Amino acid sequence: MTPPQTGPEKSGASSAWELLLPAASAPARARGRSLQAALREAVRSGRLAPGTRLPSSRDLAADLGVSRGLVTDAYEQLTAEGYLRSGRGSGTWVGAAARAARPQAHDLAPRAPGGARVDFVAGTPDLSLFPRAAWAAAQRDVLTDLPHQELGYPDPRGLPRLRTALAGLLARRRGVVADPERIVVVSGVAQATALLGFALRARGMRAVGVEDPGSPQHTALYAAAGVACVPVPVDGEGLETERLRASGVRAATVTPAHQFPTGIAYSARRRAELLDWARSVDGIVLEDDYDGDFRYDRAPVGALQGLDPEHVAYAGSVSKSLAPGLRLGWLLVPRAWTEEVVERKRTMDLGHPTLDQALFARFVERGDYDRQLRRCQRAYRERRDALVAALGKHFPGAEVSGIAAGLHAIVSLPARHGPRERFLARMTAAGVSVRPLTDYAHGAAPEEDVRLVLGYAHVTPARIHEGVRLMAEAAAA
Repeated sequence: MTPPQTGPEKSGASSAWELLLPAASAPARARGRSLQAALREAVRSGRLAPGTRLPSSRDLAADLGVSRGLVTDAYEQLTAEGYLRSGRGSGTWVGAAARAARPQAHDLAPRAPGGARVDFVAGTPDLSLFPRAAWAAAQRDVLTDLPHQELGYPDPRGLPRLRTALAGLLARRRGVVADPERIVVVSGVAQATALLGFALRARGMRAVGVEDPGSPQHTALYAAAGVACVPVPVDGEGLETERLRASGVRAATVTPAHQFPTGIAYSARRRAELLDWARSVDGIVLEDDYDGDFRYDRAPVGALQGLDPEHVAYAGSVSKSLAPGLRLGWLLVPRAWTEEVVERKRTMDLGHPTLDQALFARFVERGDYDRQLRRCQRAYRERRDALVAALGKHFPGAEVSGIAAGLHAIVSLPARHGPRERFLARMTAAGVSVRPLTDYAHGAAPEEDVRLVLGYAHVTPARIHEGVRLMAEAAAA
């Protein structure tokens, strides 16, 4: 095929011919759709600029070696969509409505800084532990057995089968008072927090107490619902309830089983004080049980919700036990709050995907989830032990505080390794990603001591030893 002649009147024809030629080679039955898609993308990407005059349907058809009808249909379709414009006797032109999409500058998924040799940033489980074979088997069974009617719009609370399975699991493992009718299946603890935030605002509660230091995500999640966060200090027993009471709020978010990030477990006295406060102000506590299944020195402390299910909303997820990418969690709501939360879930996304729920329900029912929790428990305990041993070898005098639990540890280094900013700069230069405890505090952090939040779950024991050695070498430089 000979390319068309170029010139002032044929520049559009030349561009169109070059851009559309691959589509003209598509199979006959798909050629029309391919031609339309190629022309649409050429306009959308800016390769055919607004104001460009296109060749006549007869000329372009001849250049491409296709029927004139295919080109005419493509012109008419894209004119109807707004990509092209035409007028009687004036030809066909590229319209001005479409604008080229700007490429995304970077991946928005949270990750450690690029180029890090060892990443000790907390919050990520070991994704290689995901049980692919068992998950695939469950998926096949679910696709075979799931009734057709369950593929319709779901109950916004979640699939009854999953809510029943979760009620048994949470009662058995975490000691919650679990009514399947008050469980809402959500896209992780993040959505659970947002849902409660909207319910708080609907009741006129415009502020919520949060732990300081604590998870930085809470501030953004509540802000999206129009609720402000009031930082309340955490001491060695938990949230300071006298400070909470003085703040005037009627809602609080806490991590009592394993406080993030300090690593303490709330004392029995502080748990009782927190519930007394909630009852006295007719308020609510959101219990974020983000890693409550992972305790290495004893059985995990039961959930706070079990002590007062009418004043505590309980949230958890599979993000630390399976994978955060599944976006699967649960919110157990007090009776007086259930209707509002469920209605907000309905308007937010019409409910969680049915197939994912049915799959996880089977995973729980068959005991696969319990096996996965035990597998993670063994791996994460081994890695915590490796971290403690490596610190003892390379950082004499370092103190690991908090309970033996979860996916991170708090490490206080001797004063000789300070000041904090100099130490952190040396770690960055050495390619070791670490975060200080002050990163999780609200407001200014005047202390100069080096106190680190070290995540270990996603790092193998060998890499943990290597990372701590690199830290020690960089600190001594």
